[in-house]
Amino acid sequence: MVSRFVRKVRTASGAVAVQVVTRRGRQVEQVEHVGSAHTDAELALLLTAARERVSPGPDVLDLGDLVRVPSRMDDVADWTTTSTPAEPQVSPTGGRPASVAAGGRVVGTSAVLLWEVLTSAYARLGFDVLADEGFRAMVLARIVEPTSKAEVVRVLGEIGAPAVSLRTMFRSPARAQARDYRGQLATACRAHSARTTGTGALVLYDVTTLHFETDAEDDLRKVGMSKEHRVDPQVQVGLLVDPGGFPLEVHLFEGNKAETTTLIPVLTAFQARHGVTDMVVVADAGMLSAANLNALEDAGFSFIVGSRLTKAPYDLAEHFERKGNYFTDGQILESTREMGTGEAARPRRIVYQWSFKRSKRDDRAINAQIARAEKIADGRAPLKKARFLKVTGATKQLD
Repeated sequence: MVSRFVRKVRTASGAVAVQVVTRRGRQVEQVEHVGSAHTDAELALLLTAARERVSPGPDVLDLGDLVRVPSRMDDVADWTTTSTPAEPQVSPTGGRPASVAAGGRVVGTSAVLLWEVLTSAYARLGFDVLADEGFRAMVLARIVEPTSKAEVVRVLGEIGAPAVSLRTMFRSPARAQARDYRGQLATACRAHSARTTGTGALVLYDVTTLHFETDAEDDLRKVGMSKEHRVDPQVQVGLLVDPGGFPLEVHLFEGNKAETTTLIPVLTAFQARHGVTDMVVVADAGMLSAANLNALEDAGFSFIVGSRLTKAPYDLAEHFERKGNYFTDGQILESTREMGTGEAARPRRIVYQWSFKRSKRDDRAINAQIARAEKIADGRAPLKKARFLKVTGATKQLD
């Protein structure tokens, strides 16, 4: 039979070690050290933690706590001294001895410092402009523990934060929509960014998808191109941040909306909200389309769009003819490319940078794919779809 119990042991330094002992019959299988106490209060905390390890689970009403005498350091025999323990002195007011009355027992916990840090950061960012204590409590509680609105009251109670009613929690989204919290928070974020990173108008933009575990679509949740390769209804989330990564704007789009069509609405809203006239936006390859770049240019935005290339583009053919394919790490080449077709075609400045590390990584990947195709072509591996493998009828060969 396996049993677990809490043990208190005096150490050589005079402290009291609290341990959780696992025993099978009379044989001790494991001794788990919880901590060493030097005061009655520390001993009470360690004993509480040890009891939770022995009997984990939801809190229950322990009627024994109503009559349990708090543990004291003096209760544990001290073999490090030969002196005889003094008799406990009776409290002048009568009742339990004074030494017992000075003991400790955990009756509750709070995280006052954590709450003060969160509320001060909330105020420093300027979010107090909302003047909505219920909304603030919901936001900060979800930083402590991401959970549902119904569980926010429990989280606040566990950390000792001011209580907020459940009805107030459920009314927060409606207030946020009616009072345009998104716009007010965006203005506060922009002001904070200007104070910390300057007033430069360089912004970075990216898009992600958030899926819902439901089969039903609506006006917003739509099945579309998922970054997680899922077929559930989803939404598109566009985020605009400053050069330091601090968020400036967040927007929500239908799940089946193309990434390239989200950039212009976000930038236009940002420009109108803050009165920015000179702005440079940095985006990734998801925005790299001729039509999208033309729309950015027509709207008066400057842009930098980054993309990784796995092979050298044709517009560098002249460079290779004259200088070969030797590059120094970090070397930069410039070119001009016509992007788009027909009347939409416009010349674009292209800046290339060669990376030694990236080149070696691509070489390893290509060599591994070639080796795999060779094994399949030679009959040393089962036939599977592979790059550089050409199959004609029953003939397999390296392409």
